[in-house]
Amino acid sequence: MSTATAAPAAEQPKRKPRLAAIEYIRGISMMGVIAIHVGSQYLTNPAANIHLVALLEIASRFCVPIFFFISAFGLFYNLREPFDYRYFMKRRYRTVFVPYLVWSFFYLIHDAFAYGSGFPGPGYLLELLFFGNAKYQLYFLVILLWFYPLMPLWIRIVRMMTLPRLAVLFALQIAFDYWSSFSVALNLYTYGLPDSSFWKPFLMYRLNYWILHYVFIFVLGGYLAVHFDAFRRFMEERRTLISAFFTASLVVLLIYYYDLIYKTGYTAMEAINTAHQLSPAGLFYTLAASLFCFTIFTYQRYPQWFNPILHELGLHSYFAYLVHPFFIGYLSLFLQHRGIIMTAGTTIVFYFVTLTLSMIAAVMFRRLGTHIPILNELTIGVYPRKKK
Repeated sequence: MSTATAAPAAEQPKRKPRLAAIEYIRGISMMGVIAIHVGSQYLTNPAANIHLVALLEIASRFCVPIFFFISAFGLFYNLREPFDYRYFMKRRYRTVFVPYLVWSFFYLIHDAFAYGSGFPGPGYLLELLFFGNAKYQLYFLVILLWFYPLMPLWIRIVRMMTLPRLAVLFALQIAFDYWSSFSVALNLYTYGLPDSSFWKPFLMYRLNYWILHYVFIFVLGGYLAVHFDAFRRFMEERRTLISAFFTASLVVLLIYYYDLIYKTGYTAMEAINTAHQLSPAGLFYTLAASLFCFTIFTYQRYPQWFNPILHELGLHSYFAYLVHPFFIGYLSLFLQHRGIIMTAGTTIVFYFVTLTLSMIAAVMFRRLGTHIPILNELTIGVYPRKKK
């Protein structure tokens, strides 16, 4: 969405041919993120159907890391040579940092009035903004903003990268993410720190800003963009293998999830917090999903009438991604006031209503922004094209 569905990434005056796959993946990813957050609402029901939870919370787990994949792909696909760091950072500031601040303050002010939480003081405000905790979906933009200043480093790494080195990087990624997610010593140390400790939030919220959690998928996106002709041939020649890899990785991740529930005795909440995108099985699933989605949207073996829908989802994915917690909040209050329990059927309707309202809001603001440009500038970092 980058933008959180993936940030706009034209860094070169003469653009290369547009790749519909990038736009379509943004839309699918946005839908998956909404599914994850709706799934969290569904888990308030102690009798939640574990199979629907698997659909909402496990099958969609590739959606967050794949944003880094398509963000890097877009950046490197249209990379300007020679690289102008100042120009690059200026564009990133306008397309990501400004909307991040605008949406952060929107949610802080809204929640202060709607839920009586009060507006945070200066110290706590800085902490919320640093970690992306003004609302639960905003941390993605924080991680993305940490990637940008290091762009010269990523360019150098991608230029030096080879397939064997990518394999080594993937192995290192598995090791690091496993340590960060499952290290007993690290977690005991973190939670053992007193609440007054300066370092505790930096460790507690490490997933919100440690870019090392997503280095492989970011570098992979850049590498495939730089070697796109070879990647295209690979996708064309290995479509069946890519599909099989995706299916197998999803099956393994689901087996892991069900094993945690049926054999280990985990609750659904504990299982999804273990079988997540940074687990070894989750990393393989992310890799497979990235290749699979790019393949199916490049060599479109589905009805063409579906493309306009994918286009609209991708075009408005950034705003929909940023606004959907607003609608989740009010839909949840609606159900609570009427005593409606989040059953499986209610949850499915809840999801599609959230998606629909988020898309309607995105379309309305985008169109209104054509007449009042500052709306698009502040909310999604889209600026009017300069007249030649």
